[in-house]
Amino acid sequence: MNFDDTPQEAEFRATARAWIGANAPKQYETELRKSSLGRTVLKNANILEVAKAWQKKKADAGWACLHWPKEYGGRGSSPIERVIWSQEEGPFGQLSRMFIIGHGMCGPTMMAFAREEHKRTYLPPLASGEKVWCQLFSEPAGGSDVAGLRTRAEKDGDDWVINGQKIWTSGAHYSDYGILLTRTDPDVPKHKGLTMFFLDMKSPGVEVRPIKQASGASDFNEVYFTNVRIPDHQRLGEVGDGWNVSLTTLMNERSAIGAAVSTGFPELFEYCSSLMLDDGPAIEDRAVRSKLANWAVKASGLKYTSMRAISALSKGERPGPENSIGKLVAGSMIQDVATYALDLQGASGVVSGEDAELAGRFQAMLLRAPGTRVEGGTDEIMRNIIAERVLGLPGDIRVDKDVPFNKIPTKGR
Repeated sequence: MNFDDTPQEAEFRATARAWIGANAPKQYETELRKSSLGRTVLKNANILEVAKAWQKKKADAGWACLHWPKEYGGRGSSPIERVIWSQEEGPFGQLSRMFIIGHGMCGPTMMAFAREEHKRTYLPPLASGEKVWCQLFSEPAGGSDVAGLRTRAEKDGDDWVINGQKIWTSGAHYSDYGILLTRTDPDVPKHKGLTMFFLDMKSPGVEVRPIKQASGASDFNEVYFTNVRIPDHQRLGEVGDGWNVSLTTLMNERSAIGAAVSTGFPELFEYCSSLMLDDGPAIEDRAVRSKLANWAVKASGLKYTSMRAISALSKGERPGPENSIGKLVAGSMIQDVATYALDLQGASGVVSGEDAELAGRFQAMLLRAPGTRVEGGTDEIMRNIIAERVLGLPGDIRVDKDVPFNKIPTKGR
């Protein structure tokens, strides 16, 4: 691995750093630096409005969705330049998380399967943050088993009529558009009867119901479809080929989430450096130092695994399964880190919100952590990917693989 920038990369980094230094919304920098998983808030501003304003400023100057083609609102940059930008954007990159689904998952799917006129119409405002997109895959009866979904799409003239329910849809309550995976043929095996569309989230018959989380936030939603009509020209890919289309989305989802997941270790180390226990500073306690050392090794391993992917990008190569490894390790690690931080806080650890120690940073982290281990593929899915596609182990036994969907037994039968 080579950690040094090439001359071209160094020039790009200097240009990006100068532009960010002159244009970033620095009035929010302190709050953004203190943000962590499950806790990104601005006290005196609407974070979505701030995020949209920052994204629009980037787009106007040619810094939005760097790796996208220019005709779709991007900059046409290389993958490594995208990485360099993320490094230089620093805390202001927290604002970009409002668009992670649209930019990291919906956009690439649209680029691969939408009609050219739709790409030129919908992608530029997605890149600029003027329009927000969501991903409508998971259902009450089909979460990690995406192909088990039951939302129906039935052809009616030049339209498709949609009925069904999605759940755990991030950002649906403020999204303008979404990509939707449906079942169009229940008489074939479950992976073969799917079709994907994109739709206006304000369409008649679409109902969004925010889900109240344990943390008090409502990032996820239920979405109901009652006789929603979608024109056939908004279909992505061929009828019945939705599974192959969805693989593009899922691959980009795991890449986007895996690259963005945090571990909580920097926050814990900072906390222990200033915490006083009954017998002295926490950072000098042998038990605390043992825990920190263990997590420091894991964090270092994740860092260099990520650097290996960055090094591959710099050489024009395609990275391997690093993001699956990163998500699997970091997802459980952040849960363990947050739990230990609350143990150190003692009785005060049961208090959450602004009145809690450190304004409830670790409480919010703990309550949000389980979602990190589910979204973008559960721990079990990640282990299967690593086992089958990296280690070459035999695939999981799937007894329903060739069974028509409407013949698969359910509890109701």
